[in-house]
Amino acid sequence: MSDDPKTLVSTDWLAQHLKDPDLRILDASWYMPAMNRDAKAEYDAAHIPGARFFDIDEISDHRSELPHMAPPIEKFMSRMRDMGVGDGHQVVVYDGMGLFSAARVWWLFKLMGQDEIAVLDGGLPKWIAEGRAVEDLPPIVRDRHMTVRRRAQLVRDVTQVSASSKLRDTEIADARSPGRFSGEEPEPREGVRSGHIPGSRNVHYRDLLNGDDTMKAPAALKAAFEAAGVDLQKPVITTCGSGVTAAILSLALERIGKTDHSLYDGSWSEWGQFSTLPVATGPADS
Repeated sequence: MSDDPKTLVSTDWLAQHLKDPDLRILDASWYMPAMNRDAKAEYDAAHIPGARFFDIDEISDHRSELPHMAPPIEKFMSRMRDMGVGDGHQVVVYDGMGLFSAARVWWLFKLMGQDEIAVLDGGLPKWIAEGRAVEDLPPIVRDRHMTVRRRAQLVRDVTQVSASSKLRDTEIADARSPGRFSGEEPEPREGVRSGHIPGSRNVHYRDLLNGDDTMKAPAALKAAFEAAGVDLQKPVITTCGSGVTAAILSLALERIGKTDHSLYDGSWSEWGQFSTLPVATGPADS
């Protein structure tokens, strides 16, 4: 793969830059409840040297009843200062699944106006499989200021998505599994209907990954979107269950050079709970 410190870097790249004074590594592992994994406990036991733990649920907007919505600017700045992540740093974010939740933090940094951030391709599993070093020590943290400029164009709310669904002027790409998209599988969250946003296309995030959970090459990513019926000439809104795997689609779009994409932060957790919003079932409509 071609390393790009603004989107995706290899384990080789990270190993070469591990001692760089301005490198900051974040462990953004997050798991669905059914996975029965404790992200923080796993981080405490073993993480890439120098990595700080980024808690997706804690660094979120607690005023919202929806899961891990993007935090207010002030909260994000405060947490990053506490973690010693700030201006002039190159950030690399990884997770314990390979490529699952790390892209969410990549998107969040982009939303906050930060460009020097990349996801580690293949994540911690690939790093460990290659016999590279891990440690259980907490990092030494020094405060660092971060200048934040929120890019509102990177996020969409339910009203905007509803308008796009009606007008069909923007493509909506749903990262959930085909069974959840079609409504054949029940939703993991209580009180949430099954199905998808009318007019959306199903680009299951797994279709963008290789068997080792590294991201496919740009040509294959483009082909996956096109095979799902996504018109890449239009802007794209990414969505999923709660805004985590949608960010994998956002990262893939960035990898193929498409910059007019945004993420529906409330995703299906929000859309699926409101009886006033229309729900489609079955495969994507034409």
